[in-house]
Amino acid sequence: MIEATPTHLPAGSPGCPTEARGARGAYLRLWRAGFRWLYLLDAAGIMGVVVLVTLVRFGTDWPAPEDTMVGMVVATVVIQIVFYFGGLYEKQVRLGHRMWFSRVAGLTLVGLILGLLVVLPTGRYAVPRANLAAVGVGVSLVATGTRLLSRRLRSRRFGPPRVLLVGSRSETDLAADHLSESDRAAVVAGHVRSDADLLSAVERFEATDVVFVGDVSLADLLPEPVASLDVADRGVYLRVTATTALLGLRDVREIAGMPYVAVRTRALRPHQFRLKQLVEWLLVLAMAPVVLLLLLLLAAYLRVVLGGGVLYRQVRTGRGGKPFTLFKFRTMHADAEAAGGARLAARSDERVVRGCGWLRRSRLDELSPVHERGSRRDVPRRTAPRATGVDRRVRGGHSGVSGVATRSPPA
Repeated sequence: MIEATPTHLPAGSPGCPTEARGARGAYLRLWRAGFRWLYLLDAAGIMGVVVLVTLVRFGTDWPAPEDTMVGMVVATVVIQIVFYFGGLYEKQVRLGHRMWFSRVAGLTLVGLILGLLVVLPTGRYAVPRANLAAVGVGVSLVATGTRLLSRRLRSRRFGPPRVLLVGSRSETDLAADHLSESDRAAVVAGHVRSDADLLSAVERFEATDVVFVGDVSLADLLPEPVASLDVADRGVYLRVTATTALLGLRDVREIAGMPYVAVRTRALRPHQFRLKQLVEWLLVLAMAPVVLLLLLLLAAYLRVVLGGGVLYRQVRTGRGGKPFTLFKFRTMHADAEAAGGARLAARSDERVVRGCGWLRRSRLDELSPVHERGSRRDVPRRTAPRATGVDRRVRGGHSGVSGVATRSPPA
């Protein structure tokens, strides 16, 4: 039976956190720079599958060898881009078992279809169309195998997962027994009750993963302490119930013979966030000519109505509490807030210049910040300086609750 006392590994043992921190310093710097060994493993594996299929089909007498090699490289790159935006290169939680093949197979199918669309105008195909099914299965098996290999290498490099079980003593004891059967590489670092100081317990037990084996109220976990654990790169798992199912079941995995869902406080995963940014940039570039023309027309109109000073500038609160300067078209009288200070705009606000109300109602006065792509985004949280700590974890932007639910957003 494992006692509820801190478990300190001897120096030099594979699971020693101090040893792991020292060994992974250089690797973590490469990781933060975007490097993944899986990039190289997948590239070699995908290329190998395509070459093997071509050899089986044509032998060594390839039609147009140079074009065929270029097509193979294009197919490999396209599939890896799909893998990237599909989240296959993100750091995965270490606890529990997840079925990789179905997810990898789906993304491989998307990659092959996109690859065909890329090379379709040339009339030359990197993969013989009759062998697409074989290539898809081969790539799926290779990519699944590289992820299983990556998990083993990660455990060998950084040590086994150290699990903190949270719940009543009977529940945690039972979970510890089952965990030793389902996740043999995991180490149970300790047991704590649900009402314990979780952050202190995680630090004391040097846990890498926290598993709630009993029923727990989401209000007691979100946003804290789950947010702090998420930032500290600790895995958090809740047993799947009617309540926890509301968090979504994308990350369901089997732990100790029971279904658990991995909990994160961020709505978007890193790959989803990057895909969102890419789509926003593409939209900005595609709409730039129309938007620039519209901005010039609005600026000329406001120049006539206002007589000068068509832009309004204000310091707003950005991500992490970092201030940034917001520019938008001015629709109020100059120094409108000099007397009474900043206040919410009313539906019939005397500070709004005659002839500018339609700009505020249509939100066209918000079009000018499209150049602030580094500080803002299209679908944000609110950007007022009174934003809470939770709001400041994401960027501000052009739309949001105030813009959708009200007709007069904060000035």
